[in-house]
Amino acid sequence: MKLLLKKMITHKPLRYLPGILMLAVLLYGCSSPQAGPPQQGPPQLPVMVVTSAPATTYLEFPASLEGKVNVDVRPQVSGYLEKIFVDEGAYVKAGQPLFKIDPKVYAEQLNGASSNQLAAQANVEKAQVEVDRLAPLVASNVVSDVQLKTAKANYEVAKAALAQAKAAVGSARINVGYTLVTAPVSGYIGRIPYKVGALVSNIDAQPLTVLSEVREMYAYFSMSEADFITFKNNFPGKTIEEKLKNAPPVELILADNSSFAQKGKIGAIEGQFNKTTGAISFRATFPNADGVLRTGNTGKVRFAQEVPTAVTIPQEATFEIQDKVLVYTVADSNKVASRPIRIAGKTANLYFVSEGLKAGEKIVLSGTGSLRDGAVITPQLVPADSVLKSKPL
Repeated sequence: MKLLLKKMITHKPLRYLPGILMLAVLLYGCSSPQAGPPQQGPPQLPVMVVTSAPATTYLEFPASLEGKVNVDVRPQVSGYLEKIFVDEGAYVKAGQPLFKIDPKVYAEQLNGASSNQLAAQANVEKAQVEVDRLAPLVASNVVSDVQLKTAKANYEVAKAALAQAKAAVGSARINVGYTLVTAPVSGYIGRIPYKVGALVSNIDAQPLTVLSEVREMYAYFSMSEADFITFKNNFPGKTIEEKLKNAPPVELILADNSSFAQKGKIGAIEGQFNKTTGAISFRATFPNADGVLRTGNTGKVRFAQEVPTAVTIPQEATFEIQDKVLVYTVADSNKVASRPIRIAGKTANLYFVSEGLKAGEKIVLSGTGSLRDGAVITPQLVPADSVLKSKPL
């Protein structure tokens, strides 16, 4: 081919120019070696040697908050709202006036009942006079004793009517008192759905307002059966009551992940498990003198548990498949293998492992998304202290 190219260049080069260019390209292709794709080695990934040490683990359970006392304030009588003495969100003391219902109708009922009482009292006195008049006449055999017995019976009827009249007066007076609605307990006023002039009744589905006593707050939360067994085993005592007394104070984590300043104490456990959810309810009490917490708040109740020896790993080294938490372990041949682990507790960024890992084993810290079982990596050893200490608790 090179000889042919030389002849073409020597004899009439312009005529053979296209052919000369094609032969040159073929000669260059034959003489140049084929360039293959660059060979890549195993991926370099950070690896940590697992260690164990004493640790404090935390168990968290979603909780709903309620005031120690939540009272629906309802009218005892029907009528039009004449006055509203308080505003929503105000703090009131027991006995303080809240609402005024128009008392005119009930005041007139009281006047009528009082008039009936006066009439009944007059009838009693009249019957007494008749008895006093007939008594000496019967003694002198002027009239028969039948008339005296009849007079005495009329006297007893008059006394019974007077008692009924007095009861009617008392009932009417109570109804007049019910037109002024006062606070049954001290606490914060909730929403007031009614306005001045609204017709209210004791059969209304919606109360006038809800009054919450929030100096102490109840946090209600639930535990699964497994968590309940762990709870029982962690605290000394033969009975549940003794275990509750020995349980340490609990912490309340608010909706913004901040910690409430006051610690709480578990005070009660429900008598049985819910058949539908398989959980049992707890109640913790938190002091709330400043009124920071209100009924309807949500949060999490956190338990602290001291673990004598715990295998600690960063949460970012784990991944989840269905309901299992797994890590990639690294063997001596630098091959990785996924392994399920059991979590005994956690902090903000760390997991405490009770099963699945032992001290001295190696795990992949990050980059696990592209790994598969049996893959080979180039481990980049990272000291465990630097990884764990850099994670805020």
